[in-house]
Amino acid sequence: MKAVHGMQWKSKVLSVRLAKPKADPILKKRKLDEEAEGGQPGTKRIANVVTPLWNIPYEEQLRRKEKEVEGVLQKLTREIGNNNKAMLPWLFVQKEKYNKICCPLEALRPSPVQTEYRNKCEFVIGVGADGEDKTVGFRLGKYKGGSCAVVSPSETTHVSSEAKRVVQGFQQFIRTTPYAVYSPETYEGHWRQLTVRTSRIKQTMAIVFFNPQKLQEEEIEELKQSLHQYFTEGKESGITSLYFVRMGQRTSAGTEDLPCEHVTGEEWIHEELLGLKFRISPHSFFQTNTPAAEVLYSAVGEWAQLDQDSTVLDVCCGTGTIGISLAKVRRLVKKVIGIELCQEAVEDAKANAEANGLTNVEFHCGKAEDVFPTILNAVVSPSVTAIVDPPRAGLHSKVILAIRRAEHLKRLVYVACNAKAAMNNFIDLCRAPSNRVRGAPFRPVRAMAVDLFPQTMHCETILLFERVDYSSNTDI
Repeated sequence: MKAVHGMQWKSKVLSVRLAKPKADPILKKRKLDEEAEGGQPGTKRIANVVTPLWNIPYEEQLRRKEKEVEGVLQKLTREIGNNNKAMLPWLFVQKEKYNKICCPLEALRPSPVQTEYRNKCEFVIGVGADGEDKTVGFRLGKYKGGSCAVVSPSETTHVSSEAKRVVQGFQQFIRTTPYAVYSPETYEGHWRQLTVRTSRIKQTMAIVFFNPQKLQEEEIEELKQSLHQYFTEGKESGITSLYFVRMGQRTSAGTEDLPCEHVTGEEWIHEELLGLKFRISPHSFFQTNTPAAEVLYSAVGEWAQLDQDSTVLDVCCGTGTIGISLAKVRRLVKKVIGIELCQEAVEDAKANAEANGLTNVEFHCGKAEDVFPTILNAVVSPSVTAIVDPPRAGLHSKVILAIRRAEHLKRLVYVACNAKAAMNNFIDLCRAPSNRVRGAPFRPVRAMAVDLFPQTMHCETILLFERVDYSSNTDI
């Protein structure tokens, strides 16, 4: 500081002072808590964090979600007008018909079950809000919000009783071990996360995430053996499949690429959906509310308008649930081609197609933006429909551009778990052709929400897009 202060640099004199770094949110919160007189965090607070609508009547929850989806469609309507002037006459007519939005918004379809509906839960392991060490549950807040305290899921309404039983048993186990919980503050400790997957046919998978730090391989193997013994010898945990994952230093929340070490039980769990059976691996995507997923996939099947000549492109297909259900239940499709990033899920999808007696289904592993354009160009069919069910952030722009270029693809069903985040996808499907975006645009013709997440503000939104046919007098 002494050397630099007063130094001349490019005709300017430098001055140096000690920085005042932003306070660590954990330390700041701790100081405030010490100064405060009371305020004991409890189970009601965790319900407000993970299921903020838990004390609101279900009909009112649905009304709020429908209003939210309506707001998304209003924004899309404005964006279509801004990005494709040729659609303005059509847009004017649509807004007159459908209360200022670009397409009919059908009544939100509720979840058949409103409590204990989640078939997959990710629980953190930390110090309890009550000060109890090695607590398994949900965090009351985020690190940047100043709280890493964990509260048991016992009083939450969306977690199944099977998952709660596993949490309780696992918590008892880790409290018998000498290993500390992982601290996001110091990066020390071992126990990090417990993921529990359950199914309607009473199968349960537990995935334990553990930071090895500097433990010897023998110690880790001994721990895995202890886990095996604890959950197989006389314990009523209900676990039918147990995995162990080494989650290294400062690993982010994305755990999909970490290898899973099978400890005991079956390698998979199985689920029944629309009368079909699906196997599920530790990292494979499967909708978290199975009864509501049946409602969602039935709607997708109705909207896709398939026939015996149809080829379906199932993008971000997970374990193949949508494509397989369309091929088997509706029995009207010529071929289903699935694309999925997760290798485990692709293996599951292939096994699921075989188990359900299907031969007209194929699956490809890879990033959608890398695989999809090639597959799409190779499809020779008089009727091509794409069904996309991407992660929260939406599809890569390369996929949207490939869809736009493929003029033989006339219909697209977009399943969005976060319609606001997918807005750029919607706009690019509808915007006017340009050097970057080639091919005739699409336009939204139907929209609907399906509630897969009761007690929260989230829902799935389905939009049906159809290609604008410039040769038709009825189109633009």
